Amino acid sequence: MNDTIKKYIPDVATWEITLKCNLNCLHCGSFAGRNRLDELSNKETIKLCNDLSDLGFKGITLMGGEVFLRKNWFEISKEIKDCGMALSIITNGYFKPDKFISDLSDVEVDCLLVGMDGATEETHDKIRNKKGCFKKSVNFVKKAKQENLPAGIITTVHTMNFSELPQIHEFVKKEKIIWQIQHAIPLGRFPKELLVSKEQYYTLGLYIKKLQNNYKGEKVPYIGNHNFGFYSKKIGNISPLSDWEGCIAGKSIIGIQSNGNIKGCLALSDNFIEGNIRKRSIKKIWEDPNSFVYTRRFDIDDIGENCNNCKHKNTCKGGCTTRSSTMTGKPHNDPYCFYKIENELKL
Repeated sequence: MNDTIKKYIPDVATWEITLKCNLNCLHCGSFAGRNRLDELSNKETIKLCNDLSDLGFKGITLMGGEVFLRKNWFEISKEIKDCGMALSIITNGYFKPDKFISDLSDVEVDCLLVGMDGATEETHDKIRNKKGCFKKSVNFVKKAKQENLPAGIITTVHTMNFSELPQIHEFVKKEKIIWQIQHAIPLGRFPKELLVSKEQYYTLGLYIKKLQNNYKGEKVPYIGNHNFGFYSKKIGNISPLSDWEGCIAGKSIIGIQSNGNIKGCLALSDNFIEGNIRKRSIKKIWEDPNSFVYTRRFDIDDIGENCNNCKHKNTCKGGCTTRSSTMTGKPHNDPYCFYKIENELKL
């Protein structure tokens, strides 16, 4: 193996096992709804589980579309666990939980996150574009907790729900569940006019840090998704990463589309597809020295104008690739940066 590839240790794969979905959420980055016509067969999904394990991945996050609309979701989940990898599942919860809770217990899911994007029926159902979503999500979470599953919620933040975060937190505290908070960016169906301002984004960072500090040591973790940051003088690190040393897409994580396309991060546009497992194995794609060049072959000359004068540019490498490329048309140019916002607002 090429020496330059050895330092990239596989960690987590995020796998869209189907694009089929029973909702029409306004923040969906992949236009989920109908399944792809060329989605992997059941046999191909099981082989992929083993190939990911053989390559060294430690955990797999299953999502959609909607995971539970893929008929062999349980077989995929079981294979992941049988291969010794951690299993996380993200669902919209728009189901009768009794149909799935027993299977989730049997497969010993390591993390189950249910989408909750509002503190009220009015907000959540409007964002999810279907009445009754809020009640079903709440019911799904509560039933999972009753069965001692490691359940939590995931909230994608934008201007429609920004003010409701404290109310959502009341639910989180009451149920003693995980809360993953992520920043909506203009991908797929999400309209740019609902993007939070830089000031709101910074306030969101402060809010997550406050939650983490206030409940430190308790079994109620608050997670700012990995693209929060960077290098704040006041907020510090609120992501699951111990240190931010540039985008990890294609360095320790990958994204897998339901037809076998491979990206460094599932949220990246299709311009970042590195190959398809039907044509090349996941091992060959991962170990190809020409794969994931935007992170693996970073050069300081790649830095964009948003980051060019930053003292952290050599280590930060321009922030989140998805947000940067989506909002500015190129990587290494993330406009939503705590350090930059602090300097602009003189905080």
